Amino acid sequence: MGDCSAAAAAAAAATSAKLPIPGKRNILITSALPYVNNIPHLGNIIGCVLSADVFARYCRLRGYNAIYICGTDEYGTATETKALEEGCSPKEICDKYHAIHKEVYKWFNISFDEFGRTSSPQQTEVCQDIFKKLLDNNWLSENTMQQLYCDTCDKFLADRLVDGNCPTPGCNYDSARGDQCEKCGKLLNPTELLEPKCKFCRKTPRIRDTNHLFLELPLLKDKLEEYISTTSVSGGWSQNAIQTTNAWLREGLKPRCITRDLKWGVPVPHENFKEKVFYVWFDAPIGYVSITSCHTKEWEKWWKNPEDVELYQFMGKDNVPFHTVMFPSTLLGTGESWTLMKTISVTEYLNYESGKFSKTKGVGVFGNDAKDTNIPVEVWRYYLLTNRPEVSDTLFTWPDLQAKLNSELLSNLGNFINRVLSFIAKDPGYGSIIPEAEFVDSHPLTKALGDKIGNYVEQYVEAMEKVKLKQGLKIAMAISGEGNAYLQESQFWKLYREDPPSCAVVMKTSAGLVYLLACLLEPFMPSFSLEVLKQLNLPAETQFSLSDDKGEVERAKRPWGILPAGHKIGTPAPLFRELKDEEVAFYREKFAGSQADRKVKADAAAKKLTDKLQEVEISDGKKAKKEKAKKSAETKTKVSAPAEAEISISRLDIRVGLITKAQKHPDADSLYVEEIDVGEAQPRTVVSGLVKYIPLEEMQNRKVCVLCNLKPAAMRGIKSQAMVLAASNNDHTKVELVEPPQGAVVGERVTFQGFEGLPDDVLNPKKKVWETLQVDLLTDKELVACYKDLPFTTSTGVCKVSSISEGTIR
Repeated sequence: MGDCSAAAAAAAAATSAKLPIPGKRNILITSALPYVNNIPHLGNIIGCVLSADVFARYCRLRGYNAIYICGTDEYGTATETKALEEGCSPKEICDKYHAIHKEVYKWFNISFDEFGRTSSPQQTEVCQDIFKKLLDNNWLSENTMQQLYCDTCDKFLADRLVDGNCPTPGCNYDSARGDQCEKCGKLLNPTELLEPKCKFCRKTPRIRDTNHLFLELPLLKDKLEEYISTTSVSGGWSQNAIQTTNAWLREGLKPRCITRDLKWGVPVPHENFKEKVFYVWFDAPIGYVSITSCHTKEWEKWWKNPEDVELYQFMGKDNVPFHTVMFPSTLLGTGESWTLMKTISVTEYLNYESGKFSKTKGVGVFGNDAKDTNIPVEVWRYYLLTNRPEVSDTLFTWPDLQAKLNSELLSNLGNFINRVLSFIAKDPGYGSIIPEAEFVDSHPLTKALGDKIGNYVEQYVEAMEKVKLKQGLKIAMAISGEGNAYLQESQFWKLYREDPPSCAVVMKTSAGLVYLLACLLEPFMPSFSLEVLKQLNLPAETQFSLSDDKGEVERAKRPWGILPAGHKIGTPAPLFRELKDEEVAFYREKFAGSQADRKVKADAAAKKLTDKLQEVEISDGKKAKKEKAKKSAETKTKVSAPAEAEISISRLDIRVGLITKAQKHPDADSLYVEEIDVGEAQPRTVVSGLVKYIPLEEMQNRKVCVLCNLKPAAMRGIKSQAMVLAASNNDHTKVELVEPPQGAVVGERVTFQGFEGLPDDVLNPKKKVWETLQVDLLTDKELVACYKDLPFTTSTGVCKVSSISEGTIR
């Protein structure tokens, strides 16, 4: 099932799967497996997958042999609960949300080597094998435990199928789950809850005996404590991980149940427990191993190779005991030589505005929301990483995101790079050619800068090696600040006229700093670094490197030597766009409350639209009667000649399209060439003048509204077979795509209430049908795309834009 099928595993093995290399530093990186009960929110993303991605990219930058493993955690009660809510099977829920997670992480540029699933055959095989070894080594026991049973539903209630009041003194949270209190973080047993309720029927369950298997953690205590005391020091565990682990040890280890009364999970291979499955805490961490086995059949070279492999694990603080106590105990109990975790990096909570992010309650900005804002992905990555909750909870606020974008990215980093490249590109001037720097030794300002930059790069490496990601980012940005100060102090604009050799030194050094910044910031903002490469006219496949073996850390101390004299740069362009107050106000309002609150607002807006449609329909009906009467009178006095068809919106063939591929036009900097699926046998080639307004990564794999019956026209040598519809503001400084609802069917026609009939096969340019109708295409105050007052309508709702109200559509 899923991504880890036998065919997928065979295909992976046939390709060059990564394996440990003797003599190199081999680093195995995992991030906590996100659960498939919802779309991941920004707190989930920074807490595990994004942080691990930054470290994985850094390791590759340093020339280490690194592999990054992750996937969706798919078994357990949360899946069954979600399936019940959505009226489908657990497998269908997993298929749906695995695809959503994968798409969100793709947009965030998360560079997994393997992103798999725990509902795979490999998971069953590895999990059951570990279980059998624990059983053979006598680390498991059978015991009767009391569990809540709902007589109304006639079933045992697993921990997440019951909620109630938290029993922890001073907490008083009234919606604690049966496994853990979200408020105080205390791990619970369902029977400990005060005033418990069944999640299915809300009746009070009763306690009943049931037999289960337990992992005897107390018997493994000595092995575990030896591992923790040694590795927490040598691996530089984060302080919050050490504190949480020590708290568990102080409380005393207890036998931990590893089986559940469920159907959706890895079956227990034991005659007395064949109707049960493994508890998700036991089976989920094993997912790291099974997903690696999907990457390569030789997975044991990573997971049973503690001499040659270092394991780094990333997670939020609520996952710590599962990774520092339970998973190591499980592996130690097998008696095999497993690669145990060396370093754990733990985040606290990222809170949202005035409360907590919550997948369960739908509070906060979710991964798909970030994509829909049209704020570029590099801005989201930067903000989350500068706000990474490494030692204490941090807070996401829209004004703070605005401040960091406008002051740090735009005014500091973007300003420095644009000043340097724009000056080099000037003609007369350097004519885009990096000048020769012949007198560096006699330029004390530049020599002093080199010393500073060398120190910063060493500090950057030290911070990143210790997984202090926020500090590493801060140091890299400080180099940009030094670059701006260097430009100001050198007064390069005067040097160009008064001391050309010194100006050449300053500009060649500054161009080297631009490349160095792209290199150091690649782990944090890879799409930004790619754009800088483009503006430097370096190949997109250029591999950034900061390897000790190649002397690149040492070379950073001499930024004037990084790029060769005579190299021709590309076309400079602004790297960041200002986020304005009105946009911040719009986003704060849009993402206020929970997802349920937003649905209420959306339903209210939909009702308003329906009412408007009914008004228009009534109005059009009266108008049609008058027209009919008028035409009848006219036919009595004259016989009309055959007339050209009335210019009506129904003559336009507007369809839901999916951009399957988008790239820059090879001969026009302002144009994109897209391949768009509009429901036909072959995709259509479309040329759009959107480069100035929409980043290339935002053009990929998104649904759009496409006008399909314009006469094809050649645009700079490429024939465009349709037109993507987009809205612009009054001064045409901002353009956004008109987007159908996510559920709209590719190829379906966009309709307008009251206008029926087939579209023209091809619009006759001489009749000006499109030009006549286009003047009435607009966006309303609710951001709905309209023809006059009639919304662009699909089978699943109306088409909208992100933020341009009362704009024109063309």
